[in-house]
Amino acid sequence: MAAPLAAPVPARKAMPTDDEVVETAAEAAEDVVLSRVDVGELEDVDVTVTFEDGRLAVDVYVNAPDSSVDEQRVADDAALAARGAVDDLMD
Repeated sequence: MAAPLAAPVPARKAMPTDDEVVETAAEAAEDVVLSRVDVGELEDVDVTVTFEDGRLAVDVYVNAPDSSVDEQRVADDAALAARGAVDDLMD
């Protein structure tokens, strides 16, 4: 009797480097900020991302006093998007 054919085993995805994680998170956060606030209304935006020992830290600051957007909400949503992008990268 012939042996049953084994299903191919999918290759394991290589873990991203720390730099790739940081870059992915920062880009996602910046995309959210820039999609919600007109660049001309931004006085300051700061996205700080660190990834050490498997821990991701994202801090987003948005200062757009002439804009009608809720700056804190935009910053919070940007940080959440950054974390989501890293989750997707790790899957």
